[in-house]
Amino acid sequence: MPEGTTSQTPLIQAALTGECPVCGSRTLFAGWVRFAPRCRACGQDFTAYNVGDGPAAFLILVIGALVSAFAVVLQVQASPPFWVHILLWVPLTFALVILSLRVSKAAMLIHEARAEVREGRIDTSGEIRP
Repeated sequence: MPEGTTSQTPLIQAALTGECPVCGSRTLFAGWVRFAPRCRACGQDFTAYNVGDGPAAFLILVIGALVSAFAVVLQVQASPPFWVHILLWVPLTFALVILSLRVSKAAMLIHEARAEVREGRIDTSGEIRP
């Protein structure tokens, strides 16, 4: 991390606004869900963090479970035809995952930066370190 003060904005608020984890500028994204290579304000390198597919997989599981539960409730309560389920739940699931993907990716990157998460390395010296 570059020298300077770390942003102390609450994690969810920082993720919603796409704040740099170091300076707090709203420079985290270069597109809807694509991170900028570095902060335009302080120069923090965002490529050093490995967000990967974790947020997408988590969202698909959580949102899929919620949508499935609501679909079952709707089926039991109203018994609509199958095409109503398709027209209702497929676009809703897609929209919820895409809309929340930006926030979840930002939250994971900001959390990694604040926790100073780094790539693991194997210690060959034989010492046991905490």
